[in-house]
Amino acid sequence: MGGLQTILLVPSYLSIISSRRFSFPLRLNRSAKGHRSVPLSSLHRRCANEERRDEEALWTVGTSAHNPTDGGSQNLPMVRLPDLLSKNLKVVFCGINPALSAALAGHHFSSRSNRFWRVLHLAGFTPYLIQPEDDRTILQFGCGLTAAVQRPTVKASELANREFHEAAEGLERKLRRYRPDYLAFLGKPAFAAISRQRKIGWGKQSIRFGGAEVWVLPNPSGLNRAFSLEALVSSYRDLWTASRGTRLESR
Repeated sequence: MGGLQTILLVPSYLSIISSRRFSFPLRLNRSAKGHRSVPLSSLHRRCANEERRDEEALWTVGTSAHNPTDGGSQNLPMVRLPDLLSKNLKVVFCGINPALSAALAGHHFSSRSNRFWRVLHLAGFTPYLIQPEDDRTILQFGCGLTAAVQRPTVKASELANREFHEAAEGLERKLRRYRPDYLAFLGKPAFAAISRQRKIGWGKQSIRFGGAEVWVLPNPSGLNRAFSLEALVSSYRDLWTASRGTRLESR
């Protein structure tokens, strides 16, 4: 009975501490004076960061010290986030890989911190703000979604460079099958690994991939603080303007 009472008291306890700035007695650095406490707000930030994508400016494919075969998402059951594709789309947006939280939710860019859907609307691609649970409606506006690597992870840094190389052929076949006009990589890492180019600029690229014209756009992750909302919208609007022209010549 005592165990049941403890379980029932937990929600009340959480509701009390969530409204105040308490410190949990986590023993991180023990000293003679005892232990150092960590503010609850700090713990919230840490948990939130684990559910978001890595900030693009802090991660480059193939240079992470993290070994993707040692723990992390590698040991979690495989889940897949289906592509949203149909033939002859104007633009296919290609992420690095699905966030594990998005794969579990079954919807693209489901994190509230990710600015993708908002930027897409403000840039002109959609006439209204699409909610993540309605992500499939993006097809109605000539746009699709895929990822360079299909394996979901908590953090993008869990991916190995070889995973991009191994996925490149499948991504190219997919593009040739669906024949979009434009392929927009969200962030530089995936395209840099696939094209094996060390220096990648923003915007239109000089090469095609899978028959599509390639663009590289800033990652809309909330952790990518190098780009404000206004800067993201400006970059995406450039692609929207280009995509409004007549359909590209037969490839």
